[in-house]
Amino acid sequence: MNVTLAVKQYVSKMIESSGPGMKVLLMDRETTSIVSVVYTQSEILQKEVYLFERMDSQNRDSMKHLKAICFLRPTKENVDYLIQELRRPKYSVYFIYFSNVISKSEIKALAEADEQEVVAEIQGRSWEPSMLSRCTQGLTSVLLALKKCPMIRYQLSSDVSKRLAESVKQIITKEYELFDFRKTEVPPLLLILDRSDDAITPLLNQWTYQAMVHELLGLNNNRIDLSRVPGISKDLKEVVLSAENDEFYANNLYLNFGEIGTNIKNLMEDFQKKKPKEQQKLESISDMKAFVDNYPQFKKMSGTVSKHVTVVGELSRLVSERQLMEVSEVEQELSCQNDHSNAQQSVRRLLQNPRLSELDAVRLVMLYALRYERHSSSALPALMDELSRRGVSERHRKMVKSVVEYGGKRVRGSDLVTPTDAVAITKQFFKGLKGVENVYTQHQPLLHDTLDQLIKGRLKDSQFPYLGASSLRDRPQDIMVFLIGGATYEEALTVYNLNRSTPGVRIVLGGSSIHNTKSFLEEVMASAGHSGDRAQGSGRSRR
Repeated sequence: MNVTLAVKQYVSKMIESSGPGMKVLLMDRETTSIVSVVYTQSEILQKEVYLFERMDSQNRDSMKHLKAICFLRPTKENVDYLIQELRRPKYSVYFIYFSNVISKSEIKALAEADEQEVVAEIQGRSWEPSMLSRCTQGLTSVLLALKKCPMIRYQLSSDVSKRLAESVKQIITKEYELFDFRKTEVPPLLLILDRSDDAITPLLNQWTYQAMVHELLGLNNNRIDLSRVPGISKDLKEVVLSAENDEFYANNLYLNFGEIGTNIKNLMEDFQKKKPKEQQKLESISDMKAFVDNYPQFKKMSGTVSKHVTVVGELSRLVSERQLMEVSEVEQELSCQNDHSNAQQSVRRLLQNPRLSELDAVRLVMLYALRYERHSSSALPALMDELSRRGVSERHRKMVKSVVEYGGKRVRGSDLVTPTDAVAITKQFFKGLKGVENVYTQHQPLLHDTLDQLIKGRLKDSQFPYLGASSLRDRPQDIMVFLIGGATYEEALTVYNLNRSTPGVRIVLGGSSIHNTKSFLEEVMASAGHSGDRAQGSGRSRR
């Protein structure tokens, strides 16, 4: 492990994240020493850093043509200097990086001092202590229950991934020594990832049965609240969807919506065939006995049919009402293709549609912003103006910036769209249910490529290092993946398909939550400091 190179890469990322233009690097005494060790003056000049200043210097001139990159230790003294600086800013914009954790109260104080709104970014927050503890407990309890002591790999670009990896390792190693766990020739592998590397997946409409239910209706502990469905009967206001107890759901949760329509029809036909005879035909004791024996099975099947017909019917109504086929087609275009001109025209066309919901409108702009945030002909300002003209709330409009801060190019450790994607895309059509023939399912989560590379032994140690000195030489057999910031049902489908297509490999997916678009945006806003203490995952902290 090359510590000097790691620090140099961190400083490089800070500088590059500020974009093109002349820069000043503001440091304290200790960070000045750090930078001087890893960079020569000529090297850093090549990155357009033309001035080096100490934050505590009282004689700095005002230079509004420069961008300021602040690299500081998170001391009270430095925070106080920053507060004074932001009240009377000397530079055009500030990108603030702390070398370690900074408290929420200090973040708030800096935000209040930034009255002229010159701060473009603050990085240095880390885990909420309660969430680090909760995720550690959840992971270690699963590992102990399975009697597994895994090797751990984590996402190097994410400080929170490393913190969780270290926390789990500390506890599981201690517990492993206390219990007689059977050692395996190939130890299991725990891979810890950060949601912000792929902010696109939780913003997409997902078209498998399970994912659609969660996206459009909400799935909470296997329960769906249908109380707002027009004309819903009393016994269907809340239903349970559990693969453990519902054979139809277990067989269909990963199928696309078109196939569900066909299978619902087959389920109803089976139900009609098994319906008990009319009561007047129960002429003998044996007839009555047969009816009583079969009644529980009939009643269970009746409940299953009613439940799934109701759920699929409501999904169909929402798809039509919100015009989600058209929305999904543009979402897929944004997430998979590389045609800026066509993409911005498609988004603008949909934003003109008065039937488009506020959430779907802002989600399209978010996807555009993530995909083309640095394009030379970015239409983002015009799209934001269009949201305003549509009457989209200020809170939703602010979410666009927050999503880019959460998962934009500045903080991602990976590229969401590779050069081969545009070539590899094929349009996949849903079949079997009238009205959904044109919904595309091109997108694959970043998790698919990460796991594929891991299974093939090609996942780079430089990006996903092992915690500790040891590494896994053999192909992993048992893989546990944990997504800090929440997983999605599209990623669950990815894991399901990889398990089916890769004999000898068993993958389990976990996360701090299971997101649909609404819950993901709540997490993003909480991480950005807009929602108090409602965060379901971690605060952001990037290397």
